[in-house]
Amino acid sequence: MRSRTIVAAVSAVTGALALTALAVPAAEAATAGPAVTFSALKVNSGKNIVVGTTTQVTVTATYTVTKPASLAASSFESGPVLYRGTTLGLDSDDMILGDDPGTCTASSSTVLKCTAKIQFRPDSSADGLVNSQAGSWKLGALAAAKDGGLTWQAGFGTTKLQRKATLTVNASPEPVKKGKTLTVTGKLSRANWETNKYAGYASQPVNLQFRKAGTTTYTTVKTVRTSSTGTLSTTVTASADGYYRYSFAGTTTTPAVSATGDYIDVQ
Repeated sequence: MRSRTIVAAVSAVTGALALTALAVPAAEAATAGPAVTFSALKVNSGKNIVVGTTTQVTVTATYTVTKPASLAASSFESGPVLYRGTTLGLDSDDMILGDDPGTCTASSSTVLKCTAKIQFRPDSSADGLVNSQAGSWKLGALAAAKDGGLTWQAGFGTTKLQRKATLTVNASPEPVKKGKTLTVTGKLSRANWETNKYAGYASQPVNLQFRKAGTTTYTTVKTVRTSSTGTLSTTVTASADGYYRYSFAGTTTTPAVSATGDYIDVQ
């Protein structure tokens, strides 16, 4: 989150972020944070976070804060953090926070139920994504006192931040005589967050699948590897009317994707 209080506290405690505006003096921010603990943190309902080339993706996080009854909820801000490495804030590319702190509702004098938003921007802004940020991220949460101090808690599992993928297919000739050769081409691409365009995903195994007309299930025919530019091409023998498609199982940095089936009329 870009809350002045929270970002200032992170900067003072870790010394990792270069900021021009601090909400509290560094000496105060380095003191002990609010006496709170976090639990039940969930980001994006436990699903991977997939971001394309131009559109900001905003996901919801939910979590619970437990605090002393004597500690006013208004005296601190809190929110989720995605981070990499072993400590908080080693580098700005290794920590992702939302624009605003979480919004919390008291369910008792000691328990707050909270919701926060985290924004992911594939653009050229100062906090825009870069391709190296795709992959696995650890989940943590922090609270910053408005008069100084940071409380940090890790150990809430992991999530994946992924570059959205596209996959095409084309089988030809159409129609084709039974027993003749079909050529099936396609291309696997994924979002490049630094150019805001899709680019071919090289050297990836992709399954060529077939679904016979009148059925609902695709069966893998063979596995084809993408070229240096992400293109696919292979041949099969035409046997029956049906649909051919390419299907990619995904990687840590890129989600699974399947092309829309291309119907072939076999005569």
